[in-house]
This record gives sequence, structure tokens and C-alpha cells, in this order.
Amino acid sequence: MTDTATPIQEATLWSDALWTARVIKNEDDDGWAVAMTRQGDPEPALVGPWTMGRDKKNPKPLDAPAFHTLVKTANEVLRRHEQQLHARLNKHVSVGAGSGRIRVSLQIVPDEDNPHAMLRAHDESGSELAELRVKPDFRLSAASAEAWIESGFDKPR
Repeated sequence: MTDTATPIQEATLWSDALWTARVIKNEDDDGWAVAMTRQGDPEPALVGPWTMGRDKKNPKPLDAPAFHTLVKTANEVLRRHEQQLHARLNKHVSVGAGSGRIRVSLQIVPDEDNPHAMLRAHDESGSELAELRVKPDFRLSAASAEAWIESGFDKPR
């Protein structure tokens, strides 16, 4: 077990308090790959090709600029994954016209034991009009939002 507080700066292994870059043999061909793993995560956030050294056999050694570029790229990959997850779990539509517009949102709660979703309606000023617990597979669309509003915010079928 390595001490993550002490930076490691070896030819094929670099780490700091947050990230570890490890040059590995590329399983798909004769080349090399680099795996970027955030401390505490079981899987690498990023695995990508790595450059061959001058001898065309061994990998090019890791250095500070390469490590910093890899950290930046891995952080961006994680940020995109978080954005995609947020978009998948949170949806909203606006229905109505003028001052009568109502924003209906669906927030999916991916609980292992009790998955569900919260359906909410807010008026233009942001005041909550209704909140209802629904199944996590509820399909939010303009039509389903309008039907929910027209029913007086009754539980959808």
C-alpha cells in the first residue's frame, strides 16, 4: 500500500494526493496505454493510448506536463459523466402560455431498495404547486405534464 500523500514520480507511475497515472501494456495491440485512476476509485476514470519511447519497444516515460494534461483530461471525463447522469435523472418541461406557464420536473431517485421519482409542479414565480411520488419509469413529456395538471395533480395512471 503506497502513501498517497507522498508524490510518486517514476517512468511508468506518477501519483499525487488525488490521481495516479500508470502506464500499462495495451491489451489490444503491441503498444502502451495509460490509466488514470482517482484515489479511492476502484476503476480508472480514463484509459488511453500512450506513446512509444525512442526504442519503439518501451513506453515513453511519464513527466510533469503529461501528468498534468492527463489529470485535466480525466477530470473532464468525470465531469461529463456526472452531467450525463444528472441529465438522465432530472428532467423538466414547461406547459401553458404567458403567466400561466407551469414547470413540471421529474427527479429520479435511483435507490437500490426503493427506487422512485418525485414529480413536481412550480408556477412562474417558483412556488411549488404540487409534489407527488411516482414510479421511477414515469415518462415525463409535455402531454403527460398537461394531463397531470388538468387532473388537479392527481396520481397519474
